[in-house]
Amino acid sequence: MNFNSNHNSNDNSGSSHTAPHSKNAAQRTRSDSPYQQRISQKDNPTQQLIKQAVDFLIQQLEAGKSETLTAYLAAMARFHAYSFGNILQIARQRPTATRVAGLRAWNELGRFVKKGEKGIQILAPMIGYRRRRDATEKEPNANQDTKPAPMLIGFRAVYVFDISQTTGEDLPEFEQNISGEVGAHRDRMIAFLAAQNIKLEFNENIAPALGVSYGGKIVLLPGQSDAEALVSLVHETAHELLHKSTRRTITTQTVRETEAEAVAFIVGQAVGLEMGKSSSDYIQMYAGNAALLAESLEVIQRTSAVILDAILTDETVQENEAVAEVA
Repeated sequence: MNFNSNHNSNDNSGSSHTAPHSKNAAQRTRSDSPYQQRISQKDNPTQQLIKQAVDFLIQQLEAGKSETLTAYLAAMARFHAYSFGNILQIARQRPTATRVAGLRAWNELGRFVKKGEKGIQILAPMIGYRRRRDATEKEPNANQDTKPAPMLIGFRAVYVFDISQTTGEDLPEFEQNISGEVGAHRDRMIAFLAAQNIKLEFNENIAPALGVSYGGKIVLLPGQSDAEALVSLVHETAHELLHKSTRRTITTQTVRETEAEAVAFIVGQAVGLEMGKSSSDYIQMYAGNAALLAESLEVIQRTSAVILDAILTDETVQENEAVAEVA
């Protein structure tokens, strides 16, 4: 579960609310699925919980990006992807650097370089327009207003600064706003992983990721709340169950992250956690949407059911059903 920073949300909707059934392509795909029809029967309480969570997540995705996600993505757009050579330059000059940008970019983000700070030198490409002389000679009647194609004409030294060298406004954060009592679900989840021969470790070196799936091993970032850690663990478990086989070769990163986070959302809702809009924001950060989620519904539902069957007790299912009926 890879976050550049954390989730943030002010959505107070609980797991007991279901989304209204709007007539759109995503909803039609879901209702036409034989799997969806088969699991919607009232005599299957676990699948009732899954359906409620799926409906609610689709509603959030159809509502579009939250203000928090929009601000976060706008800020992240200021940070460029650097070449391998520049990455080595940054690491050599400032090994502790985590997020670097030029002076102007920092100023636009409301942050300013501290007095006396030394910049990190990297190479920036110089793009220019070079008109070929022979082409002009061969075509004297050519349109002189036609702008030639841009081309790389060289490199120049520029300076960037790490966030630790700046001060000012806080950057928009992508914080998880997940809360609730985990109870025995965490221990049951760990037991489920052991039964699947999947190791669990904690390592702060994976930051800023909250969790990483390595195929047979999951590593979580220490320091998360119990609720956040459980959701991160379910997300990485979904990757282990779905994306460490031949299916990985036929899916995109967008599909894989949509599926894993949808499973995390469903399980979190089913065990009574307050999920806010963290999952819908995460999916949309990876360019996922309601239609894409609908296309993956079968594997999402099956994987959620496998995990929930392992960590839910009959009492938990009955309690959640009662809450849903009251709501």
